[in-house]
Amino acid sequence: MSKLLSDLIFAGARTLCDRAGARIAEWSGGPSADEPLAFQETAYALPTALALTGQRVDLPAHAEQLISEVRVATLEPPAKVESTADLGPALAAGRSALVAAEIIEAAEIIEAAGKLDARIAWQGFPSDALFRSLGVRLVDGRLPAVCTIVGAPSTVEDAVSIARGLQQRNILTLLTSSTNGRRMAEQLASAGVEMGWETLLVPLGPSTTAAVFALGVVARAAMAFGGLPPGDDDARDRILGYCKERVSAFILALGADDLTTEQGLNEASCKLAMAAGGLNFGVPTVTDAEIPEILDHGICAYEALVSGVPLDGIVAKGIEVRGIKLSVTEIPIPVPYGAGFEGERVRKENVHAEFGGRRSVAFELLRGRAMDEVEDGKIQVIGPDLDEIEAGDALPMATRVEVAGRTFREDFESVLERRIHEFSGWTSGVMHIGQRATVWLRISREAYAAGFRLAHYGEVLIAKLREEFGALLDKIQVTIVTEQAKVEAMLDEARAVYRERDERVRGMQDEETDRYYACTLCQSFAPDHVCIVTPERPGLCGAYTWLDCAASHEIHPRGPNQPVVKGETLDAVKGQWQGVNDFLEVASNGALTRFSAYSIMEDPMTSCGCFECIAAIVPEANGVMIVNREFGGMTPVGMTFSTMAGQIGGGIQTPGFLGIGRLYLGSRKFISAEGGILRVVWMPSELLEAHRDQLLKRAREAGCPDLVDRIATERDATTPEELLIHLERVEHPALTMESLF
Repeated sequence: MSKLLSDLIFAGARTLCDRAGARIAEWSGGPSADEPLAFQETAYALPTALALTGQRVDLPAHAEQLISEVRVATLEPPAKVESTADLGPALAAGRSALVAAEIIEAAEIIEAAGKLDARIAWQGFPSDALFRSLGVRLVDGRLPAVCTIVGAPSTVEDAVSIARGLQQRNILTLLTSSTNGRRMAEQLASAGVEMGWETLLVPLGPSTTAAVFALGVVARAAMAFGGLPPGDDDARDRILGYCKERVSAFILALGADDLTTEQGLNEASCKLAMAAGGLNFGVPTVTDAEIPEILDHGICAYEALVSGVPLDGIVAKGIEVRGIKLSVTEIPIPVPYGAGFEGERVRKENVHAEFGGRRSVAFELLRGRAMDEVEDGKIQVIGPDLDEIEAGDALPMATRVEVAGRTFREDFESVLERRIHEFSGWTSGVMHIGQRATVWLRISREAYAAGFRLAHYGEVLIAKLREEFGALLDKIQVTIVTEQAKVEAMLDEARAVYRERDERVRGMQDEETDRYYACTLCQSFAPDHVCIVTPERPGLCGAYTWLDCAASHEIHPRGPNQPVVKGETLDAVKGQWQGVNDFLEVASNGALTRFSAYSIMEDPMTSCGCFECIAAIVPEANGVMIVNREFGGMTPVGMTFSTMAGQIGGGIQTPGFLGIGRLYLGSRKFISAEGGILRVVWMPSELLEAHRDQLLKRAREAGCPDLVDRIATERDATTPEELLIHLERVEHPALTMESLF
């Protein structure tokens, strides 16, 4: 590491501390002194500062004290820097820069809300709920990495090329900062590129300090999924070590012309200080600017700072430097393809062809066939294609996928069929919503102009099914029909298949199988967590059912979904089996020895952090409340979803609290050891209405058909006292049930 680079890092860190100190000084002693400084919808106040210092910052006074403490590390750069071994002071200055940046951004969100450029939907701080919603995709490899872009290239064309390169590799890309007044988010907006969490191109904020939001995501991964509490220097080092080992992230610093002006150089020093902060987390930086490099290994997995990289190779270099292994399928279609396009919306004015929705009928069906009934790779289009209609036309559409494989079973049909939505939506210019007979598909004018036709849609499905399920499938063929009469005739057959499947799945019970499945996918983030998935209890993330796990095991016999032979029944009411306990002890690295499938009070299942809902005991009500991660309000246990999630994640058993998937709410095994559905006393109204039909069915079976209308929502109660008044008024059965304690 050079002395020049060290001096720039220290200068940037001092600048950021000065800015933060000045901002907080305006508040301290004034009318805003008691105004909360913490970010909204998080259990961590200012998460990066918490991870790095162990101090919770949620008032101006806390921030003022912390800035005075961390500023010390920025005051005296080392007199000489001869090797990477001398990098310690610069890393400390980088940590100070991150703390200062986070305080600045917290103040900015409060003071400047609504004042940013209306053309860009700056996202700001990602809430805990949003962060956790990314959990499954981060751990199963669909999001193989997080890239933070600081600054902007000189041309819009370069900006689009870099963004598309990252999208095609399914990398979550967070956009921040500027270079000589240019912002990459604005460049992409001017080119009509859609941005947001759905498209994996997220404009976090226009300032350099907004990059701290990205590192806050990295820090929360350690605290939420890794179960690592913040605290002293040792706690900090454990958090940073976790991030370096388990979170794949890198920074692309764009815009070499920053260094050509004094103002640009000052801003560049702040960027370098932020990058030095990132090095603490094992996050390397790659830049097109010609600056001194840090090429020694050890700080990060490989090189820490690589400079002078041409823009046309900077994405590939960032992936290489972070050591990310990607599996990218080349599909012979004329438009880009990748997970980053999944959330794209094709607007009405940009539609070339539309199928389903409100204007026509569209459905998709996947069936298993005998080997001699499928011609591998065959794609047939029956009816008008995209070049035989007028722009904006609506057509009916039947998509029939037929597969054959020696180990393929009928139970797997629905598992593979559900993936059609994901595979279709990864195509640039194709919008796919819904499944089964509620499909809505749009093809954009740009995709059509690029040469995309319906046969290419078939190419996508065949390529992705072969990639994901090659161990199951020997042959795949696709038929796409757009003739009205034929589509309607095929729809009757499809609906009969859907009904038969639903009855078969609904009829599956835990007692009818001698094996369950384990899911250890999230151990990449929560090393001791193990999901035990049964026919009547899906994974807590909501993404994996018993059938999904069975299919996954068939595809990857040594993968994260392993069969668990139940063995001797130890307690049928609580759901304990010797074989499950034996497996759990090994799979959890000895952290767990017992598991109760049907109890929230005794040896409940652990939580990784990406659960859809939390069930929690409300002692005063002798019942259970359920809150979903989308609900940001207060609950009757005096905690928000984020606060509870911060306490129960990381692979620990927490009696009285349970991370669950939405589908579990309608299961007859839902906390059946404690009385099941009759224990539910409170739910957010959105969650209640979304699952009303399933809850009504279980309530009728439990002998209380009007139970759903007795369950309180946030409209009735947000405190234990209000909840108890409501429950007594409606005579909720939980009040007369056996005590939970």
